[in-house]
Amino acid sequence: MKTIKITGVPEHFNLPWHFAIEEGAFKERGIDLQWKDTPEGTGKMCNMLREGETDIAIILTEGIVKDITAGNPSGIVQTYIESPLIWGIHVAEASGYRKIEDLRNTTVAISRFGSGSHLMAFVNARKTGWDTENLKFEVVNTIDGAVDALTTGRADYFMWERFMTKPLVDRGIFRSIGDCPTPWPCFVIAVRNEILEKNRNVIKHILEVINIYTEDFKQIPSIDRTLANRFDQKAEDISEWLSLTRWSQSPMNKQTIETVQDQLLELNLIPEKLPYEKLVTLV
Repeated sequence: MKTIKITGVPEHFNLPWHFAIEEGAFKERGIDLQWKDTPEGTGKMCNMLREGETDIAIILTEGIVKDITAGNPSGIVQTYIESPLIWGIHVAEASGYRKIEDLRNTTVAISRFGSGSHLMAFVNARKTGWDTENLKFEVVNTIDGAVDALTTGRADYFMWERFMTKPLVDRGIFRSIGDCPTPWPCFVIAVRNEILEKNRNVIKHILEVINIYTEDFKQIPSIDRTLANRFDQKAEDISEWLSLTRWSQSPMNKQTIETVQDQLLELNLIPEKLPYEKLVTLV
């Protein structure tokens, strides 16, 4: 039995992994796949890959591309979610901010530097016509940290996946004032190079298993109710999320890598672009 460590955010995107692990699909192939939730998100997972704390990460595209460019010894082996991530832009319920433009030159809460919430603050600023040099950040680590930062006034707004944050809106803790979808497929599967070199066939088997599960995921009977119960979501929100979300079973294509790097370079978040082969490893 080969032990492989894997991590991802505790969100509905990753339920296929939990189903496959719970049903023993990896063990049938001689793989003990050990899942660890990382609520801190992409910045933390990049560090876990660097430090060898995880072998695989289900991670935001822009975050891992930026970190591989900065020396993370890992490769993208596949696109996991083909559809964009819809980043909700949230303020505290009692906040006086009513529209996105009101947030110019205010402080944005981010999980950590290098995270999706950090990078997407730049994307949103550029999209809105703001000077990115004026962005100010407050590191909050998790959604709970963001709740504290916004309600106490240490930060003014917070960007996170719209549907996972919806329960906080429903409970009157956050108020949503807009969205900022990623201009690319949102999640990829990244693997440490050391693991790819030593256990390429194991990674190939892992991808084969998860691709079977994601291909049929939407057809599982009552999957909308399962998701709603497991993630404290309203049924209508889950139905909308399922209609917008597309899982992938394919490698990341060259054009997407170009688009992500062009955006990061334009925002001065990477010093240079890397060749496709330096970022993507085909197994």
